[in-house]
Amino acid sequence: MKKMLSAMWLGLVLSSAQALAQEEWPVPDWQQAVNANSSAWQQVQAYAFAPRNDSTREGVRTDALLVIKNGQIIFEQYVAPTRALTPHLTWSVSKSVLATVLGVAHREARFQLDDPVARFYPPLQAHSQIRLQDLLHWASGLDWQEDYEYAPLHSSVVAMLYTRGRTDMAAFTAARPAVTEPGQRFLYSSGDSNLLAAALRTMVGPDRYAQYPWEALFTPLGITSAVWERDASGTFVGSSYLYMTARDLARVGLLMLRDGRWQAQQVLHKDWVTFNRTPFAKASAQPGEANPGGHWWLNQPLPGSGRPWPDAPADTFAALGHWGQALYVLPQERLVVVRFADDRDGQFQHNELLKRVLAAQTEGRL
Repeated sequence: MKKMLSAMWLGLVLSSAQALAQEEWPVPDWQQAVNANSSAWQQVQAYAFAPRNDSTREGVRTDALLVIKNGQIIFEQYVAPTRALTPHLTWSVSKSVLATVLGVAHREARFQLDDPVARFYPPLQAHSQIRLQDLLHWASGLDWQEDYEYAPLHSSVVAMLYTRGRTDMAAFTAARPAVTEPGQRFLYSSGDSNLLAAALRTMVGPDRYAQYPWEALFTPLGITSAVWERDASGTFVGSSYLYMTARDLARVGLLMLRDGRWQAQQVLHKDWVTFNRTPFAKASAQPGEANPGGHWWLNQPLPGSGRPWPDAPADTFAALGHWGQALYVLPQERLVVVRFADDRDGQFQHNELLKRVLAAQTEGRL
């Protein structure tokens, strides 16, 4: 019996090792899969790359679209001046990448989700009840208005990024008054993200801080294009100012798709990825809008609502940014999709793009 059990255990280990060896990884770069289903992808192109009017800037204005299936490229297209080697401003996709960097720090036991933020960022002492998980849920309770060009005179984020808060964005956010108890209400806030970026400095130490995203995440994943701006205080603008190529951003998506594992290395604990993908219970559903998780956006329905993107699987999650930037992860379909864009109105719909991509890759299964 013991010999039989040992043989079974050895068989399971060998089977698991063989499965890992057969996985496709972008080492050193992505491999191109053969995809003969051009007619289905034409429907994707017709939506994503409609003729552009650069004078009015209306409509769906895609700069780059990259689709990864099973670790291989099955679709890739760019519009000048964006190319495969062009680092593109990701806007608020930066927030989810920041959460991924924080996930490495969490694996290294540098913080716990219940820790008060003021432990790592003393200027927040006046709001000592705010925990790190509250910031990750955009639920600090601090007063904030996230409008951009539509209400610039009253916008907290415009003031933080461009006017009186630009030299020290975390300090600007910490000085905001509280409007509710922490953890009780979802209120999307780029300020919450920049408080996290400031807290990271204490977690890893000021000497390592400037290189930490590279040491912890970018270099292990083979990301070479990343540029992350810092404000005058030296804090990463974790809310907004990360630049990356589509192919490099897709590496972050593949890491998340595979539950925080990169080849044989567990870069993130699976529990961290689960936290990222768990809906914030205090959020309320907005029709057509993805629901907040742990600094990622989810297609899971909240009570009393359906899936935000009904044509995509419920386990779909995403990093989303201003003017149409997106990194979608679809675990059920083993898909990673990156979109860079210059949308200036509300015509682009996440669900429509995902529906067409899913139809194309289904008809042309590898």
